[in-house]
Amino acid sequence: MKKNFLLNVARLISIPWFILPFRLRKILFTIFFIIESRGDDPGKGLKSLFLIKDKLDWVINERALKYGSGIHPKHYLMNYHNFFSSRIKDGSKVLDVGCGIGIVSLNVAKNLNKSSIIGIDIKKQNILKANELLEKTNLNNVNFIHGDINNQKDIEADYVILSNVLEHIENRTKFLKNIQKISHSKIFLIRVPNFERDWQIAMRKQLGVYYFSDIDHKIEHTVDQFKKDLNKAGFITKEIITIWGEIWANCEYGS
Repeated sequence: MKKNFLLNVARLISIPWFILPFRLRKILFTIFFIIESRGDDPGKGLKSLFLIKDKLDWVINERALKYGSGIHPKHYLMNYHNFFSSRIKDGSKVLDVGCGIGIVSLNVAKNLNKSSIIGIDIKKQNILKANELLEKTNLNNVNFIHGDINNQKDIEADYVILSNVLEHIENRTKFLKNIQKISHSKIFLIRVPNFERDWQIAMRKQLGVYYFSDIDHKIEHTVDQFKKDLNKAGFITKEIITIWGEIWANCEYGS
């Protein structure tokens, strides 16, 4: 509701705003940021700037989705799907938990045509979109399921993918153990946001400003925290990569 209001206000003032030359608009923006940050308390000024930056990030992501026709450009710019497909042996069974609109599942299915992939997501709208995207391909080795992975009885898999899922879970130990029990998979390929991606994240935490990259996140791990979470659930990290502000891990159960 609030986002729609902001978008409507933006549409209302866009015509007179764009009459101004871009260089002048940029100067006005900069002056506004400087004024907003000034005062006797530099911490208060920083808080204000961080909150404004959050709104700017939201606008950037909204425009990026529009630019990508509903698919965020980060998928091809980061080429992060390759992390998963390059570590899966073709001919395997793959379970993509929290698959979203199915971008990773579809990419793995395309690159590993002898493998079978099941993507599951708790949001029905995501699965509807995933199936729309699937219909535009000629892939027959991927299937999407709407549901909560915790309510599934048995989905056997050789590999489990958790791409930006774990940070949304409160009880991660129970969650990981339950997926392992359901899938019987020994290998989990996991991607989570890295708390240590930028000094501003630690600064925001120090100032008491919300520092997670998503309002639904329960944690954003340091590498050490991530390893501890996995160890509690019975996993050992065989490989860890930190790039693009995220942690990527190849983990084995019971190793």
